[in-house]
Amino acid sequence: MNQAINFFKEVYQELVKVAWPTREQIIRYTILVILVAVAVGLFLGGLDYVLTLMTSFLLRK
Repeated sequence: MNQAINFFKEVYQELVKVAWPTREQIIRYTILVILVAVAVGLFLGGLDYVLTLMTSFLLRK
């Protein structure tokens, strides 16, 4: 039991040292992640569409 208490004390001590981001940083990074995810999704979707058209064209010949 004593080991568990020591473990949680050490966890608390380490969490106090963490440099937590501000609310503005969290919002900014969240928006950035969403925009990058949408951009990658659009790029991959467009690439898939073009490759599908090319494959269809080549298989018709």
